[in-house]
This record gives sequence, structure tokens and C-alpha cells, in this order.
Amino acid sequence: MILAFSLMDIIRVPFGYILEWLYNWTANYGVALILFSLIVKLLLLYPSAKGKKNMMKMSRMAPQLKQLEKKYGDDKEAYQRATVALYKEEGISPTGGCLWTLLPLLILIPLYTVIRQPMVYLMHLTMEQAETIVEIIKAGGIELGKQEFYHQMIAANYIPQFLPQIREALPELADVALEGINFDFLGINLGMVPNFKIWAFEVYNWANVGLFLLPVFSAGTQFLSSLLTQKLNSSVASNEKGEKDKASADAVNQTSKSLLYMMPLMSLWIGFVMPAALSIYWIAQAVFSTLQEVAFTAIFRKGYDEEDARRQEIALQKAMEEAEKERIRALRRAENPDGITENTSKKKQKLKQRELADAAAREYAAKQRASLGLEPEEDLPLSGIADRPFCKGRAYQPDRYGRNTYDAADE
Repeated sequence: MILAFSLMDIIRVPFGYILEWLYNWTANYGVALILFSLIVKLLLLYPSAKGKKNMMKMSRMAPQLKQLEKKYGDDKEAYQRATVALYKEEGISPTGGCLWTLLPLLILIPLYTVIRQPMVYLMHLTMEQAETIVEIIKAGGIELGKQEFYHQMIAANYIPQFLPQIREALPELADVALEGINFDFLGINLGMVPNFKIWAFEVYNWANVGLFLLPVFSAGTQFLSSLLTQKLNSSVASNEKGEKDKASADAVNQTSKSLLYMMPLMSLWIGFVMPAALSIYWIAQAVFSTLQEVAFTAIFRKGYDEEDARRQEIALQKAMEEAEKERIRALRRAENPDGITENTSKKKQKLKQRELADAAAREYAAKQRASLGLEPEEDLPLSGIADRPFCKGRAYQPDRYGRNTYDAADE
């Protein structure tokens, strides 16, 4: 049949055909939903792997982010710019990991319409034909509930009982097989909306209690899946020495802590306001996500373990070098317990050597004069002339003009 086409039907119609094929193949609506969830996981396998790798990369950035915090202090804008630059350099998208986590939720929206309108999307009737069948079944005395959104689901169970009336009202369906849809799964009607008011149950049988437990179990599996995902992501967090760092792991988990509670609460709310079939899909998604996370972590962490081993080797080498330096310092302290050391400045060492050389030269000259019976040499200025102590420069030559002016004056 031709559907009243809308933009969302681009997604809903293929979903309807896949779910119909799975239902006809398994003859069980619940199993069909579980297999549908598996197909969705397989289709999203590549982007999910990219998201997982992105999250694990972010887990490795904790040491670098700590260094940026120390560097920029209270300058939040500079810290944000440096963080964005670091993520860009490492090829990390800050929202990449969360986006792929939310994709199953986005798929849930069109799937919800497919589930609540099985006559349109699984049986491929027009909306007008589906509404006519619903009215026929209601006129036959079947209570379909107060929520009109789910009348198609409930009425789909009763189509075989009202087949003559339906063919009479819709002669164009005379040659169409209208077998209806059986929503029973493990004794629970997946076409019903669970009631959280367990104290108001008229009958405490498995059909009612099991219906109540589906949203609770859905929230529980979602929480466990999110918790395990966080632990697996933080398991690759290490410091600059390649050692497991609890502080880095806590910093990683802090960014995704809200998802740990948001997703389970959302699945709990969805479970009690929408048909139980969506809880089956949600539970299957949580289970498959957990298995997927374990597999991805085992694959990707091999490279990170090798990187940590290299970091540990470098850190060990640095520690050995520092230990050797400390040993030498300890020996020096033992040799000089008072800590008195000479100035080791190169400039001052050269000056000291020059002074020592000059002193040795003067001492040698004095000895030579003494051995010749001469008087000790007077301490004359650089110029050699007492009245002109500063006239001697680099180009000064006392005998340049034949004789000294002071000597000529004495004559």
C-alpha cells in the first residue's frame, strides 16, 4: 500500500520492512526487536568504533590538561584556547564520543512510530484503512485504552477475530492476508504500556508484573552498561610516566558522569510512557553496547599499553640518571660537609688565574733583582712616570721621541 509520505518516512518505511521481515522469520515480535537492535549496532559499528577511539584518546589527555591548568592558572580563556589546540593537534573531537553514544536514542524516535503504528509500517496499510480497522474493533466491544496513540498496536492483536467485518468495510483488502500481529513475548504483551503503579494492579500475575519489570530492567542494564563503559575508558588513563593514574581516571569520568545517570533515567521514563516493545529494544541495545565496549577496549588498548611501556622505560632511565646525580652530590657533600665551595664562575676563575700569574711574575722579578744585588723595584704606575700615571695606553712607547721629557728637563 502507498503511505501518506512524510520526510520521516525515509527512515520509518525501511525500519518497518526490516522489522516485518524479522517478525515473519522468527514468528516472535520480541525476538524480532532484539535482532533489529543487533542490525542497528552492526550498521553503526564503524562510527561507534571512531567514537570509542575518540573517548579513549580523551582519557589519555588528562596529564597534558593538568599541565595546561598549572600553566595558565586562573586565565580560563587562555586555558580553553590551549585545550582546543591540543585536541585539534591530537585529532580529538570533544563531542565525538557522546555523539555516537546518543545515536541509538535518535534511532529510537522513528522506531517508536513504527512500533505504535504496526498496521501502517508492518502491514503496509494506509492510515485511513488502519483507522477504519481500529473503529471496527472498538465497535466490537474491545477496550483499546484511553491513549489513542497505541490503539493500532492493541487492535492489531484482534484483526483475525474481526476479519469478516474488516473485509466487508474495506473490500480493497479482500485479497490481502490480514493475519494481525502477535505482541506476546515471554508471556508479556509488548503492545501494552507498563503501569508504574504496581500497588494498583487488579491481578498480580506475570503478565502485569513482568510488564512493570521491563522498564526497571531496562534502566538497570543501561546503568551497568554506562558504568562499565566509563571504567573501560578510564582504564587507559595514565600519567606522563606511563603509570595508571587514579586522578587522571577521575578527571576523565567527571566529564561523562552526567551520562551515567541521564541515560538510565531516560530509559526508565520511556519504559513507563511508551509501549513495552521499546524497553526490549533498549535492553538489547545496552547488552550489545556492553559487548561492543569490551571488544573495542581490548583491540584499541594494545597500542596504548605499548605507549605506556615506552613511557615507563623513559621514566626509569630518567630515574636512574637522577639517582646517579644524587649519588655524586652525596659524595661531594661527604667530602665538604660545611658546604664551603669556591666560586666557579669562568670569568672569575680566569681573573684569579691572571692575578696568580702576575703575582708569580713579580715574585720572580724580585728574586732576580735580589740575586743581582739591585734594590727592589718601586711600585710605579702603569705609565712608568709618577707625574703622569694614566698616560700609558696600548700604543704608548716611552722612547718614541728619543728620550723622556722628564729626563731632558732634569738635564
